[in-house]
Amino acid sequence: MNNRKIREMIQGYRYIFPIAFILFLFVGISLILGIPYSFTKYNLITDPRWIGFDNYFKILEDKRLWNSLWITVRLVLLTVPIQLFLSTYFALLLVKYKKTIIGNIARMAIFIPVISSNAVVGTVWKAILNSEKTWLDSFLHIFGLQTNMLLGSSDSAWITVGLISVWKQMGYFTVLMITSVLSISDQYYEAAVMDGASKRDILFRITLPLLKPALILNLFLAITSGLQIFDLVYTLTGGGPSNSTTTLVMYLYELTFKSEKAGYAMAVSNLFFLLSMVILLCQRQLLKKEASEI
Repeated sequence: MNNRKIREMIQGYRYIFPIAFILFLFVGISLILGIPYSFTKYNLITDPRWIGFDNYFKILEDKRLWNSLWITVRLVLLTVPIQLFLSTYFALLLVKYKKTIIGNIARMAIFIPVISSNAVVGTVWKAILNSEKTWLDSFLHIFGLQTNMLLGSSDSAWITVGLISVWKQMGYFTVLMITSVLSISDQYYEAAVMDGASKRDILFRITLPLLKPALILNLFLAITSGLQIFDLVYTLTGGGPSNSTTTLVMYLYELTFKSEKAGYAMAVSNLFFLLSMVILLCQRQLLKKEASEI
């Protein structure tokens, strides 16, 4: 390795050092400390007491934990397919009208919920759904529905939370898809048109296959985001009604700060971290496979 390559490598590490240091300070240290504390009985107030693997054995018998995990998985199964379909559809539509005024306005409007905090979005939607005589209430009344029951019923609360989550994050995934669509060379489309390909053939045989890396990335980002959902649910429902929207992260929050079982919460969070790492490794392998095929 010559001196020029060494200088370029050092320069690259200088760019990433600030964010890497911050991540290590606030995330890495927390993960490292969480391992020994997960083997203790700890409530954040008194000194931790060593109890061995009791916290991990308790996980197998914790019905609320498995219920919160099922609620989280159910939200992921609801939101991820909708997120992928809508982000792809709107990306193709916005690229088609990218040179129009309406297209530019739509691209800005669809990203507004993304830059809003989850707490603000949850509070606003909660006020809308709990208000009477709004445009949404009048619209849903046509189908025999009431807005104040969408968050008040165990059957509909988790669906409502999931759809609001999709609305909140759709702009982010759409922008990622727009970037991928714009990166596709026009030569593919010109050759397809010359060969007499229809719009359907162009979509399913050129556009979507070339978007597979972006779709895989969006898939795993959506899954990871869905598994970590907390503040939006907390402001919308607080985990209710009847714990029907208590996600895994919300349950960890309750264990740590309400039930004073921080040691047990760290044991659960360690397993949750391993699950996230497995998902990350699967994403990397799929992306490498797609890159090699391209």
